[in-house]
Amino acid sequence: METEAKILIQEKVKRSECDLVWSSTLDFENANNPYDEHRLAIQQWRSLACAIVIADSAIIAKAQELSLRGLGRYDALHVASAMAGGADLFVTTDDRLLKKMSPSEALKVIPPGEALAMLEHWYDNGN
Repeated sequence: METEAKILIQEKVKRSECDLVWSSTLDFENANNPYDEHRLAIQQWRSLACAIVIADSAIIAKAQELSLRGLGRYDALHVASAMAGGADLFVTTDDRLLKKMSPSEALKVIPPGEALAMLEHWYDNGN
């Protein structure tokens, strides 16, 4: 289910039905990806981003705060960048990150299936 949901969300981004926020942390991690094919495929998503967030001192400070929850350095930078970029959702399949961020009120961190349900309004009550 999560793989299919991820693909459907990616299609929504391609059709400009939802926005993608990119970050300099993604640039850094992707530049260090040892697999050329993966690196090039990921890099193509950058051109579809509505915003590119550069890690500044405020983002780094927020990432340090998030790391106190047990987030790894890069996960904390990704989440802090999403917050700074005004993202409504942070979509991930990383169970550890989902667990660490579940109590967060600042940013909804959810798996692709749940994100797709929200984007498609599957659970709206019609109001």
